Amino acid sequence: MKRLFASLAIALASVSVLGPIATSYAAGDSVARIQIVDERGMPVRGAIVELKPSAAAGTFTLPWRMAMAQKDLQFTPGTLIAERGAAVAFPNLDRVRHSIYSFSKGNKFAIDLYGRDQTRSQVFSVPGTVSLGCKIHDDMRGYVRVVETPYVGKTDHNGMMTTSGVPDGKAVVTVWHPNLRSSANESHSSVTIAGGLTKKYAVRIK
Repeated sequence: MKRLFASLAIALASVSVLGPIATSYAAGDSVARIQIVDERGMPVRGAIVELKPSAAAGTFTLPWRMAMAQKDLQFTPGTLIAERGAAVAFPNLDRVRHSIYSFSKGNKFAIDLYGRDQTRSQVFSVPGTVSLGCKIHDDMRGYVRVVETPYVGKTDHNGMMTTSGVPDGKAVVTVWHPNLRSSANESHSSVTIAGGLTKKYAVRIK
């Protein structure tokens, strides 16, 4: 772990939008550890990292609750990762009414006004990012990231995402963040997994 963070101070001014900095493999390990840093080498928190092997993942269910609440005039959590085809619940925990909508391609929807302690739900069938808003409160912003792989997670305060049980072979790493300077706020990179993976990427953040 110390070696992983030792290179954080390296200058990254000329790095590409999604450029690998360091890669190491550990034989016999099926754990993937991916770190996301910005151009200054500082950890990026809240980035979604998806690791998609070349072999199809099949049917899977992510281990967290498929729910995004409205609380204190905010979407909570601000970003939710959901498997393709999941029904996401939107409980209203505020004292005011909310109306949720999205204009995102393939996942357009609108939920009419509903009040405190009421819940509505929406099924998301198209992979990608669903940008959420409230017709009553213009400052409310939220995201549902719809994925087709169980090897996915959100980076922590150290910019780290760890996922286990990843099969060996070729895979594609997708990094998404609402402030990433790239088309659709995401970038892609190919990797080869051999008994585990430890990798660091530098991205450009707005």
